[in-house]
Amino acid sequence: MSEPGFVEPAYGSRSLADVVPAVGAAIGVKVRPDVAEGALDLPEAPAYVVLLIDGLGARLLERYPDEAPYLSSLMATQQPGTAGVPTTTATSLSSFGTGLPPGAHGLVGFTSRIPGTDRLLNALFWDKSVDPKQWQPHATAFTGLRLNGASVTVVNKREFRDSGLTVAAHRGADFVGADRVGERIAAAVAASRERPSLTYLYDGDLDWTGHRYGVDSEPWLQQLVMVDAQAEQLREALPPEVRLMVVADHGMVDSPSSHRVDVDREPDLRDGLVLMGGEARFRHLYCRTGADATVAATWTELLGDRAEVLTRDEAMMRGWFGAVEPAVLPRIGDVLVACRGDHAVVSTVDFAYESTLVGLHGSLTEDEMLIPMLVD
Repeated sequence: MSEPGFVEPAYGSRSLADVVPAVGAAIGVKVRPDVAEGALDLPEAPAYVVLLIDGLGARLLERYPDEAPYLSSLMATQQPGTAGVPTTTATSLSSFGTGLPPGAHGLVGFTSRIPGTDRLLNALFWDKSVDPKQWQPHATAFTGLRLNGASVTVVNKREFRDSGLTVAAHRGADFVGADRVGERIAAAVAASRERPSLTYLYDGDLDWTGHRYGVDSEPWLQQLVMVDAQAEQLREALPPEVRLMVVADHGMVDSPSSHRVDVDREPDLRDGLVLMGGEARFRHLYCRTGADATVAATWTELLGDRAEVLTRDEAMMRGWFGAVEPAVLPRIGDVLVACRGDHAVVSTVDFAYESTLVGLHGSLTEDEMLIPMLVD
């Protein structure tokens, strides 16, 4: 497939981290002094409902207007935004809930090193030995809105109520458990009656379908139809003065098996490594002391134009994670591998489940980075 190049994250202007502060400005409630108002300009309203559709990249939505007529009609007149880096759910949901870039909130990937150990934190499944409030110590944007007088509600599956990711990224809001679409819409309508208020809903079914079947598959297209109908029904059920905003955490690309490099079949790629984290489209490589330059050179030579390989310092200079706080620094790989096109780097030993996935995300291509930011 053709490679249009990487999209850099638009932190401070039109990234996912800017959404909640912008909603705060639109409902007349400041999040906190260190977060600028108005970086993302949204129309004023007494209440906002934000529906985040996991995996719905802007380019995917543009590609299939017939399956998503409601969302496509909004997309025709509104500019996309960007996810952060990497383009993965845990990182994006944390940016959304905290109003901070990954270098500040510290959830820098699907899996990342627990400093001082040779273990990885899986940010979706968490680790009971890791306190989410210490891993992400900043007050969330949700907390800021609550402290300044807004009602804030999270509507999500019941199983996520006390998860590590919810505590780290979304604490400070009232949590309403809702496992079905009808429940979610009813809960959002009820919460939107509070003024001023922000209500956040999460839907992960499209992402699951893309991972399982791919974004060019019939199951994914049918799921997109259902997502579009859900968004339109939510809009119709809400009071007219309440604004609906639809966003996503990342897009997705289908990666054929012929475009996947298996680290376990390329022994040179293990030289100098202590640990490998991240995910197939965006790898964190944790190196032995002093080995980062050698590791970067080895991976660059072997992968060629299939990936961009940067040292941590080079990635920070590019602004991939925003400003990086000292406690977050060792969680980021000494070397970062961001795949181009539809390529991927897998490990059949360490991450066997990735070999079962068709659709992947994590890198900085347009299909992964650009996300809808739709207001109705």
